[in-house]
Amino acid sequence: MKKILLVSLLIIIILYAFKQLVYNPYKWKKAINTLEHKLQLGSFIFSRERGSNGSQSMQTNYFIFKVIEINGDFVRLSVIRQLSEKDQLKQSNFSTTKQAYRDLKNNIQKITITPILSSDLYKEGASYTVNDYLLGKYPSLKKSRYYFEDVKAAPNSPEYFSLVYSKEEIINRGKLVPWLLRNTDKPELVSNLSKNIDLILN
Repeated sequence: MKKILLVSLLIIIILYAFKQLVYNPYKWKKAINTLEHKLQLGSFIFSRERGSNGSQSMQTNYFIFKVIEINGDFVRLSVIRQLSEKDQLKQSNFSTTKQAYRDLKNNIQKITITPILSSDLYKEGASYTVNDYLLGKYPSLKKSRYYFEDVKAAPNSPEYFSLVYSKEEIINRGKLVPWLLRNTDKPELVSNLSKNIDLILN
């Protein structure tokens, strides 16, 4: 009986390793070479990660990004988010809910998503909250509260590297591996901060 259990466990481990090391990379490479899932300017990237919820338990955080710049190996992203209504703050860590994540996977091309200058999100003293100023300057917000920050930052500045990831890692491994500007003048690739990509959509 123990021998059968051990053999069964070994088979499960082998199948899991095959899926992770062979099948999933093959599936990713095949998908990213299609027009629908190719990495390009304007692509939407869906990513989820396990993280602490502030206590001893873990939770899954869901993120949706838009590709706003591709420069060599640098891929700059901006988070897709919803503006809050007054006194009803949305997720503070820029993640979205599981249900919204699932819905946007199916409908994101049909939804109006407005690019908003970062400085405008703080106008009238209400950060990341819909107000008369934003509605006046960005009329498309009347159709949908979804937006992404149209980030203007100088190259080689810390702001520029706030959401910059490796193009090669995205294409070859399906991972968001960040370029960071830390204690040197040159950005460095930080593999231990990588996130898995679920899907790229165009």
